[in-house]
Amino acid sequence: MRSLVNIFLCFFALLAAYSCTQSGGYVTITGFAQGGTYTVKINTDGVTVPAEEIRDSIDCILKDIDNSLSGYNRKSVLSRFNSGEAVVPDTLFTEIYAIGREVFDLTGGAVDVAAAPLFDIWGFGFANDSLPSADEVRETMLSCGMNRLKDDLYDAIAEDGSLEPTDLLLEDGELPELNYNAIAQGYSCDLVARYLYSVGVKDMLVDIGEIFCDGVNPSGQAWTLGIDRPVDGNNDPGAQIQGIFRSPAGPHGIVTSGNYRKFYVRDGRKYAHTVDPRTGYPVQHTLLSATIVAENAVMADAYATYCMVIGLDASREFLTSRPDLEGCLIYDEGGSFQTWCSDGFVLDTTM
Repeated sequence: MRSLVNIFLCFFALLAAYSCTQSGGYVTITGFAQGGTYTVKINTDGVTVPAEEIRDSIDCILKDIDNSLSGYNRKSVLSRFNSGEAVVPDTLFTEIYAIGREVFDLTGGAVDVAAAPLFDIWGFGFANDSLPSADEVRETMLSCGMNRLKDDLYDAIAEDGSLEPTDLLLEDGELPELNYNAIAQGYSCDLVARYLYSVGVKDMLVDIGEIFCDGVNPSGQAWTLGIDRPVDGNNDPGAQIQGIFRSPAGPHGIVTSGNYRKFYVRDGRKYAHTVDPRTGYPVQHTLLSATIVAENAVMADAYATYCMVIGLDASREFLTSRPDLEGCLIYDEGGSFQTWCSDGFVLDTTM
C-alpha cells in the first residue's frame, strides 16, 4: 500500500466520478466517496498545480482511504485485519490506529474504535436492528476495548512489515474488532487538507460528511455553515437548519454528531446509534446533536461523538473546561429544541 507521500503524488481517477467548476480564482470539486458525495472548494490564486490535477489527487487519496480503512470494502486492510488475516499496515492504518488510541485515552473509553461488535449486536453495524439480552451485551463487551490492545501498533509489526492481528493483544482472548466510523470522515478531511496545503492552497473548505476549512470564502468573508435541526429522519443535510455558524479564523474542523438520522423504535422506545462502549448500551438522554470546532477535523469528529455519549450536562461542563474547543449543543426540553453554545460559538438563528 502506498505511503502518504505516494498518495499525494498519485494523479489518476475515473473522470465520471467527479465534476470541477471554476468561478474566478475559486474552484469547486465534487465527487463520490465513503458512501456519499464530497465537495471541496479552494482558492487557486497563487497555486501552480492545475485544478484537474488537484481533483485527481483528491480522488486518489479518498480511494486509498477506502482501500485501507473501509469496513464495507472486504478487501481493505481493516477488513482483512478484522477477519484475522495477517496484513502489511500502510501509513493510513498505522496513523489512524494511533489516533484511535489517543481518543480512547482522552475520553476515558467513551469513544472506543475497538468496540465494533457492540454496534453490530444493537443493529448499527452490519447486522439488522436487534435487541440483545443483557447476557449478550456482557459477553460482547469482553471482546471489545482499545485497552486490550498494545498502545503502539509498531510494537506488534514483524521485521518483514507484516502484522498478525493477535500480536496486538495484551492478554489472551478474542481479538477486538476495529471500526473507525467515529473518526474516519474527520480524518479523511484532514488528509485532503494536508494535500491542499502541500500544493499551496490557503483558502479551502473540505466537506466529506464532516468539514475542515481555512481562510476565506469567494466573497472574502469567513466560511459560513448551516447547523442542521436534529429532527428525527432528517437525512438531507441543509434541508432543515437550526442556525448559521460563521467559522473562526485559521484552520479548524467542524463536525456535527447526532442521533436523529440513525435509530430505530421498538415497543415505543427509541434506540439511537450512539452506543456507550463503557456500558454496552445505546445512550438515553436529551442531547440531540453536538457540533464541535477543533484544530482539526478528526478531533472535532471524536469530541462530537464524545459529547453524544456523555450527554448534555457533562458536555457543557467539558466544553466550558476546554478553551481550545467550541461547541453547540441542541437538546430536547419539554418537546422543543433548545440550544446551548460555548462563548466562541456564535449561531445566527435569524435566517
